[in-house]
Amino acid sequence: MMRRRPPRAASPGARERALACLALSLTLSPACASAPGSAVEKGEERPGGATTNTLLFGTNAFLPAADNISRDNRRMFATGNAFFNQAWTVAPSSTGSRDGLGPLFNAPSCSSCHFKDGRGRPPIDDESELGSMLLRIGAPGTRAGEAPLADPTYGDQLQPFGIDDVPGEGTPRVTYATLTGRYADGEAYELLAPTYGIEAPSHGPFAEGLLISPRVAPAMIGLGLLESIPESRLRELEDPDDDDGDGISGRVNTVWDVGAGSLVVGRFGWKAEQPTVRQQTAGAFVGDMGITSSVFPEQDCTDSETECLSALNGGDPEITDDLLDRVVRYSELLAVPARLTYDDDDILRGKAVFSDLGCQGCHTTNHRTSDSAPLEELRRQSIWPYTDLLLHDMGEALSDGRPSFAASGNEWRTPPLWGLGHYPVINGHDRLLHDGRARGVAEAILWHGGEAEDIKQAFVELPASERLDLIAFVESL
Repeated sequence: MMRRRPPRAASPGARERALACLALSLTLSPACASAPGSAVEKGEERPGGATTNTLLFGTNAFLPAADNISRDNRRMFATGNAFFNQAWTVAPSSTGSRDGLGPLFNAPSCSSCHFKDGRGRPPIDDESELGSMLLRIGAPGTRAGEAPLADPTYGDQLQPFGIDDVPGEGTPRVTYATLTGRYADGEAYELLAPTYGIEAPSHGPFAEGLLISPRVAPAMIGLGLLESIPESRLRELEDPDDDDGDGISGRVNTVWDVGAGSLVVGRFGWKAEQPTVRQQTAGAFVGDMGITSSVFPEQDCTDSETECLSALNGGDPEITDDLLDRVVRYSELLAVPARLTYDDDDILRGKAVFSDLGCQGCHTTNHRTSDSAPLEELRRQSIWPYTDLLLHDMGEALSDGRPSFAASGNEWRTPPLWGLGHYPVINGHDRLLHDGRARGVAEAILWHGGEAEDIKQAFVELPASERLDLIAFVESL
């Protein structure tokens, strides 16, 4: 594998210099852009604009609320935080506002997968359970523009656990093959190629040709800001026919909005299959924990799963609109941490390599949020998420074969890069991509194909020093 630098710490004085700059307005002072050959851009040290977390770092870097949160929203944030982190119980129980887990589920709480609001991972070493990831499943035959076809016996998500006498749907397993290669300078690398399967299905076989899509839990930071990027901006970035000839042909996913009762632009999930933070949250409640809401009032039980259908519930629905709103508000206002090493020399050299390779063709650096975003805290913010929220063909090697609305099996939404360098400290790992197969930034790039094939090959051709500078830049975001 490629040699890697140890986890970065702020250089002597860098943290103090960065915090001094952050204490100023978003206008950079000369001291904040004084590094030799500096390419620091106005405001990039505060990737979430005025919402940015500038005080709490280390293992708790993803926990704070938006720095500009209002008093009323802080109260909602606090309650939402409690319901996000505490486990739900089986109904009936004395904790009536928190019972209703299952009948089928993946985890008992949101934080089981999003530990400290961070990122999940696949099983490592001898671990057997998926833990902080899940498997979307489905039958082949869906048509573009429609929701994926569910497996007729097990639905559209494997739920390995059940309450009381309800059997879990099956036991997910992953195995890895090792792929080897070399950079142009001769340095060797290894990649892990996963294969997923499901053992001991509880109600007979899956559909013939079952489609399996593994998904790690993404970090929770900055979701409200991403929702506040105007649709017109995403349309501006679209280039489905590659009219500009740069090889990049991103496009929006159009997905079903339950509240609106129509197809709208998708923004959340690995294939941009959810339109809003609220629908994404409600979908996770019912799909991951078996908690119904007014958005999704029905359990994910098929006609074959009679034990699931006859199980007791925790109310109708099991989470009230008021509590759902509080978890949504919590999710909308989790702050992105400030960058503390954004003006180091190696970071700026890596930033130049990022630009020269054309990585910003998908990982769009900067957006301005809408003047009319629903929350005042999120309006008119200059943000630096490094995503266009569009679908891109990533090649056969990363394909899950499972379409989702307009997204093909090869297509994935560009994931935001902000906060990426915090994962090893917060979550104890550096696993990247939708299924966590990549061990760090270099391996993630080496898995790129499709529209990013030329950029991947250019990365392979880089001198080792430039590869390391590029990695240092991405890990500084």
